[in-house]
Formats: sequence, structure tokens, C-alpha cells
Amino acid sequence: MPNPAARFADLLIRQACVHDDAPLMDIAIRAGKIIALGNDLDFDATQTLDVGCRAVLPGFVEAHIHLDKALLHRRRRSESGTLEEAIRLTGELKAERNRADMLERASQVIEMAVRHGTTAMRAHPDVDPIQGLLGIEVMLELRERYRDLIDLQIVAFPQEGLFKAPGTDALLTESLTLGADVIGGCPYNEASWSDTVRHIDRVFEIAAQFGVDIDMHADFADDTRDPRFAAVSYIARKTIETGYQGRVSLGHVTSLGAVPPDRLAPLVDELREANIHIVTLPATDLYLGGRSDTHAQRRGLTPVRALLEGGVNVAYSSNNVRNAFTPFGKADMLSIGNLLAHAAQLGTPAQQASVLRMGTTHAARAIGLRDYGVAVGCDADLVVLDTLRVDDALLDVPPRSWVIKRGRITVTSRHCCEVHRAAALQDMPS
Repeated sequence: MPNPAARFADLLIRQACVHDDAPLMDIAIRAGKIIALGNDLDFDATQTLDVGCRAVLPGFVEAHIHLDKALLHRRRRSESGTLEEAIRLTGELKAERNRADMLERASQVIEMAVRHGTTAMRAHPDVDPIQGLLGIEVMLELRERYRDLIDLQIVAFPQEGLFKAPGTDALLTESLTLGADVIGGCPYNEASWSDTVRHIDRVFEIAAQFGVDIDMHADFADDTRDPRFAAVSYIARKTIETGYQGRVSLGHVTSLGAVPPDRLAPLVDELREANIHIVTLPATDLYLGGRSDTHAQRRGLTPVRALLEGGVNVAYSSNNVRNAFTPFGKADMLSIGNLLAHAAQLGTPAQQASVLRMGTTHAARAIGLRDYGVAVGCDADLVVLDTLRVDDALLDVPPRSWVIKRGRITVTSRHCCEVHRAAALQDMPS
């Protein structure tokens, strides 16, 4: 018989480690939302999941990924590994416009991401005269197909430039009419600084016309000698001028890593004032950075630590998965976070915790997610890691034991850590 004093949940998660410095918690979920958190909750539930003291995080957020270009690494092999070659090879493959192939490749990556605990993703399909609207159309289909497993945002992304590729402007507006969520930009891929400025201005005009957020690839270079790769100050001023604070994300932003501290500080201040989100893409940026350096090779990361310390919201993401831009990857946010922690020298416990936030709460903020987190009232988008401490997530890069989307278990991949459990329980707060 049901306990008349009990409350009711669709799913009750028991014995979850949400915070390492707090007792284990139960999480009650109803109608896709977290309705209660606490110790030994008195709930009757349709389904109960005892996670055995494992760490529970909000679902990972891939804030910047190219599904339409993924898994192309064996189609046309790169020789130099440069950005220019990657753009050229990808352009040749785009011209084939193979819808079934794109659907298959993108589906594989989405399923990789879901298995690794990602519950939201922002995809940047190319929109240009080469590929037309194929990338947008495929993403719209996938958004619907996988809606019970992952929330997919779609960015209309002009990889080939706007003025460098006539006809792209009309395709961007058509993309948003079809249902794309965000307007993208690639201002460095124009022929001159004046066209870079025009590109940025036009992206803001389209954003205002459709009332959508902005997500641009910016400053993708080893230094700021070419002004096309030094646009953050202009973008920050434009953001404030148009009242778009909090609604602009920038990917890469690698040239800031070459700016000395006295010049970097005012740029960080501008980014913070404009409330611009920076998404670092370490797998791609490390792979492509410093290609022309013969010694003391630069590694092409945005100055993550300086940005975080300056109050800028910084996230990270996979960007590319197995193509000419990045020949590695498996859409695993913990693996990318581990890579970033090494490359950016973020190794203290506090710094590791900040990296974990960059792949969860910071990334959610960067793509405008609401009701996100392990808290009452938030969507029940959760990942259970096969480790007994949240602080060990980046150290262990553990299997994902369960993934939960809107209160429904979508992935079960149980692995035992019983060898460590008894010792860990002795250290748990009571």
C-alpha cells in the first residue's frame, strides 16, 4: 500500500554524491523536473534508482560543435594539417551535398555525445553557396529525431564568409526562417578588415531582425598582426551598442593568447562589460595552432585563466570530431575537459572544479539554457559518473553509468567501483 504521508515522483534517485563536502542526497523528479533534494526523502516513486554513492552532475553541454563536418577524416586525407587546408578539403567535400551521408555521420556523433552524458548541444552547420541549406535541413531533422535524448540548438554558420561568398546573406535569413535558433558568423574569413567589420555589423542586423542570439567564430589565429583576427574589441563595443549583452558567444578567440598582459586586461574588461561568452575549443585550437612556428611553438589557446579571473564566462567544447580541422575526438566532454586542464595548466583542485563548471554550468549559460543544474525547479538532465567524488571527474574521466534526460533514463552503462566504495564511505560527511 502507498504511504499516505509520502509524496510522489516519477523517478527517485537515491544515494547521490552531488557535493563532495555534503552528505549523500536523494533527488526526486516529476514531469521532467527536479522537485526535491535531500537526505532519505519520503517519496513513493514509479521508478527508483540507487546510484550507489556515485557522483551526479548536470548533463554536459556541447556549446560548439560541427556535426555536418564530423567523421570526414578518411574521405580526403590532409597533408599539412593547416587551417587553410582544412577549409579547402571540407569545401570540396561539402560540394558533394550528400544528405544521407551527413545524416549518418551527424547521428553517430550525437549518439556518441549522449552516451558520454551530454544532454544539450549547439551545432554550427555551414550555410553557404557550396552546401546551400543542406546542413540546416539535416540539423532540423536531427533535432526532432533526437529530441527525447538531447536538446539541439542550430546555428546558421557562414564558414566561407559573407562578402567573400556572395549569396550567403540570403541563405542565412532563409535558415532562420526555416527554424535555425542562432545566427553565426566567421568574420576572419573575409578579404579585408573593412569586410570583417561589415560582416560583424550584418550579423548583428540579422540577429536583431529575427530576435535571435549570436555565436561567431572569432580571432582564430596565433597573434593579432592581421586585424581580421583581432576583432573582440569591436564585437564587444557592438554588443553594448546594440543592447545584446549576454546574448553573444565567441568561439576560439585564440589570438588573445598572444596579447601581453597590459594590452589583454582592457580587452578582458570589455568582454566582461559586454557579458560575452567565450567558448574555447582546445582539441582544434591545439591541433591547428602554431603551424608556422619553427621553434617555441605557440599552442593556440585563448587565455582561459586570465578570462576567468577577469569575470568572463568561459566554456569549452569539442568543436570538431575526426575531420581535417581535428582528426581526433569522440564527443566526450570529460575527455576535452581533461585535455584543457593539461594544456591550460589548470591543475589545482579549485582550477579543476572550474574546468568542470566550464563544461556544465558555464556552457549552459553560453547557449542560453534556463532551468539548468542539480537544484529544485531545474530540468532533470543529469549524468551519473562511475566515480565516488565530483572532484575526481576530470581525474578519472570515468564511464557514465546512467544518463537522464528530462527525468527519463536514456543511457545505462553500469560499471562497478565497489573496490573503492567502502573506503570512500568512511570519508563521507554524516
